[in-house]
Amino acid sequence: MPNTPHPEIKAILFDLDGTLLDTLSDLADSMNTVLAGMGFATHPPDAYRHFVGDGMETLAHRVLPQKQRTSANIERCLNGMRTRYRNHWADKSAPYPGITELLSALSERQLSLNVLSNKPDELTRLMIDHFLPHWPWAQVRGARPETMKKPDPSGAMAIADQLGLSPHQFLYLGDTNTDMRTAIAAGMTPIGALWGFRDRQELVSSGARAVIDHPLDLLFHF
Repeated sequence: MPNTPHPEIKAILFDLDGTLLDTLSDLADSMNTVLAGMGFATHPPDAYRHFVGDGMETLAHRVLPQKQRTSANIERCLNGMRTRYRNHWADKSAPYPGITELLSALSERQLSLNVLSNKPDELTRLMIDHFLPHWPWAQVRGARPETMKKPDPSGAMAIADQLGLSPHQFLYLGDTNTDMRTAIAAGMTPIGALWGFRDRQELVSSGARAVIDHPLDLLFHF
């Protein structure tokens, strides 16, 4: 992707965890507490880089021992995580270095700022209000019962529709293959964030048009 201006870009769609916010420690701590309470082995924090990203239901499935992934255990783990994380999502989490500067620069360029997460919708909004309250977010959307989770493009396309924009007018910044697949399916330009939870190979192999090392590098891609 050439480092020249793209005047057709009118909006940025951000993933939340691993893109805007470093939430890994709080996710790992909360789920490990739940696992320990259920009598199961816990996982190193880095393991959660590959556990998270596809919603809490999938997270609960992934962290349990393979032979213990019964419907009852998954539901118990999921409910425990929802309860624990609801009270501990802000213990260690914070915006990644460079994110606040990026948001200010994008706002100055009058780009529409938007968020799409597989986190529950209410929690997604709470986290944006808590950690990133000073920017004019156009749409903040988490997981909702009526919309399939990423990589289904429904949420991304709903945001574009709400703004009256075409998907090709969006850059989509995310840190996982789920994000890249979502962007492609929605008709948006996928940009991979290397400061997040996954590596370059995953991002490139899943269709990233560019992979950037620092948030401010995004400014060179439109």
